[in-house]
Amino acid sequence: MLYTNKIINTISLIIAIVIFSIFNFIFFEKEKNPISQIQEVISIIEEQKEEKEDIKSLPQSLGEWYIEIPAINLIAPIAEGTNLDILSTKVGHFTDTDLQNGNVGLAAHNRGYENNFFKDLKKLKMDDKIIYTYKDFKKIYIVNKIEIIENSDWSYLEKSDENKITLITCVENEPEYRRCIQGIEIIEN
Repeated sequence: MLYTNKIINTISLIIAIVIFSIFNFIFFEKEKNPISQIQEVISIIEEQKEEKEDIKSLPQSLGEWYIEIPAINLIAPIAEGTNLDILSTKVGHFTDTDLQNGNVGLAAHNRGYENNFFKDLKKLKMDDKIIYTYKDFKKIYIVNKIEIIENSDWSYLEKSDENKITLITCVENEPEYRRCIQGIEIIEN
């Protein structure tokens, strides 16, 4: 049987269309199908809604002592002391600092451990909120000082008549320095 150019061209065209259709289905179907795009957006919205609900219930499961920093999505439990055992599971409270009024001093890891609660502390900016809860006591602070200090400088944890919070963590790859964030109390109406 003799094939003419017309038949060969037709068969080639059909094969090209089939290959293109398969390629298009495999790689671009999701983008071209508006229903799958809508379903994907709905599932993302539902996941975000569940995450927000989980965050709302989280403070109850943390107990009576915790810190919240919305700007970096942090909600973490606090325990007394800053030894390795405490900092492995919680944010630690410097025992020589105040618990309610005055200067509340807290420390946590930022990398290299299972719980690195202060990993995003470096992302804080002036006027970001810090919410501190101790039993039935709750204070809201705004960041007013962001410093890199020497690891031997304890002056930021000294007693104060001003209500403030001091957060301290390491500076990555610089063991002789610490990152120090301070916030002053604000009264919200």
